[in-house]
Amino acid sequence: MKDNLIKISHGGGGLIMHRLLNEEIIPVLSDRAQTVLEDAAVLDAPGAKLAFTTDSYVVNPLFFPGGDIGKLAICGTVNDLSMRGAKPLWISVGLIIEEGFSIADLRKILKSAKKAAEEAGVAIVAGDTKVVERGKADGLFINTSGVGVIREEPLISVAKAKPGDALIINGTIGDHGIAIVTYRETFPFKVSVESDCAPLSSLVETMLASGEVHALRDPTRGGLASALNEIADASKCSIEIWEESIPVRDEVRGICEVLGLDPLGVANEGKVLAAVKSEDAEEIVSKMRSQKYGSDSCVIGKVLEGPPGEVRLATSIGSRRILTMPSGEQLPRIC
Repeated sequence: MKDNLIKISHGGGGLIMHRLLNEEIIPVLSDRAQTVLEDAAVLDAPGAKLAFTTDSYVVNPLFFPGGDIGKLAICGTVNDLSMRGAKPLWISVGLIIEEGFSIADLRKILKSAKKAAEEAGVAIVAGDTKVVERGKADGLFINTSGVGVIREEPLISVAKAKPGDALIINGTIGDHGIAIVTYRETFPFKVSVESDCAPLSSLVETMLASGEVHALRDPTRGGLASALNEIADASKCSIEIWEESIPVRDEVRGICEVLGLDPLGVANEGKVLAAVKSEDAEEIVSKMRSQKYGSDSCVIGKVLEGPPGEVRLATSIGSRRILTMPSGEQLPRIC
């Protein structure tokens, strides 16, 4: 890395974060050959294959339309496990609380986390609590780790998308990032956009039971653009998506235009991007639409044999452009 200091963009889910991971963090911490960054690691245990993941949450504000940091922490971990085709089972919750934080707010957040865990069918089985001095933690940070069991082979992986696959998304993109930024006190006006924060384990189970699923990705930081580039790069294939097929709320599109953002790069917390066998796509989408978090599911593109790692956007005016991974942080502190 050319710079000697960490920037806020190093946490944005785009190219700069990937360079930090691949050049500084993974080579030091991991002895395992790591060529593909997955949402969860797959570990072999006696008599079982487990998925394991961990994440930390620093969202600002702690409460936002559609959720709060507690719900977000549980849903994020559940969804990361689900992206490997695992059934989430157990979660740990670590709290870093700032001196002076409201106990009433803490209760609300914990109850929200518990409710999300119950909906996802996971048990909160371990945890830790630390308190730091006033001004040292911005209220509350949460770390969660999760374990799930993988029941089906072959393994779901971002490296297994195949030419001919259809690409599916389960609803409108960019809702979470725009809900967060427009609810912040510094934003000059409010809009009626709620976060899509939701546990997707049940939806993913339906998808796996409905057809052949090759790759799943949770398009959080870096949005849909990062997720598409990660699949194309890991699978050594090309991807084409169709702008007119990608669902975006008018409110989200409007705020993005005001802020100079691309909805494709804005974070989601209740979306799954899937590469599935094209012959099964219609059946999978149909079954997804019958589920609580899949009513707006649709096919948005296809996997091709073209240049490895290339993602192309077919625009509404008939042109095509290369869709790259966001370079930095569009909206900091959104998860």
